[in-house]
Amino acid sequence: MPTALITGATAGFGAAAARAFVSAGWQVIGTGRRAERLDALKAELGDAFLPLAFDVRDEAARNAALDGLPAAFAGIDLLINNAGLALGTEPAQQASLANWQTMIDTNISALVAITHKLLPVLIERKGAIINLGSIAGNYAYPGGNVYAASKAFVNHLSHVLRADLNGTGVRVTCIEPGMAETEFTVVRTGGNQQASDNLYAGVNPITSEDLADTMLWIATLPPHLNINRIEIMPVHQSFAGFAIHREGQG
Repeated sequence: MPTALITGATAGFGAAAARAFVSAGWQVIGTGRRAERLDALKAELGDAFLPLAFDVRDEAARNAALDGLPAAFAGIDLLINNAGLALGTEPAQQASLANWQTMIDTNISALVAITHKLLPVLIERKGAIINLGSIAGNYAYPGGNVYAASKAFVNHLSHVLRADLNGTGVRVTCIEPGMAETEFTVVRTGGNQQASDNLYAGVNPITSEDLADTMLWIATLPPHLNINRIEIMPVHQSFAGFAIHREGQG
């Protein structure tokens, strides 16, 4: 039975992926800060799901949890780096430096640390890595600042890992979604559910289940195939034009 480790499994893409992979016959290790949500997933998914409650930014807790994996779950075949967040929508000159640091610590530093720690077992088992990037890492927009930059890092790190791991049998994919209705905007706006509802109204956005199905498809392709990157948008989302500021118009 193959084993996947999914970070950020308490909600959104991570929780949906845990359900999809267990349903497909995988074992899943799910990490997250909210123990009660992981416990609920355990109750739902049974013995095929192992909850690990820790903050991915906490080096000591992270290493203790991963070093203490039971033997039945220690052979990890797939790492899904899903944990991440955006905080704030202000332009850079008005943004909170603390928010920027939290995004860097979560979206970049923790992802790098977990990936580095699990590379030996992934190489041993000729496994796979799926990183959750974003279209924000490809296209600049006002207010994106450090969140978008962190996802540009994830997008490019995926390509670099692919180059370095060539010949090991390890596959690396970056999934770069557009508008997806999860807790993302609620978190980004400090708990403003109305802002989230307004953003996704009439868009028919990507769902968590859409992304989970995509991850499972990538993970179960024949081992000689690698999806380098996949950019996904809802049909109602497309590309914007360049922003122009004209003197004398405010």
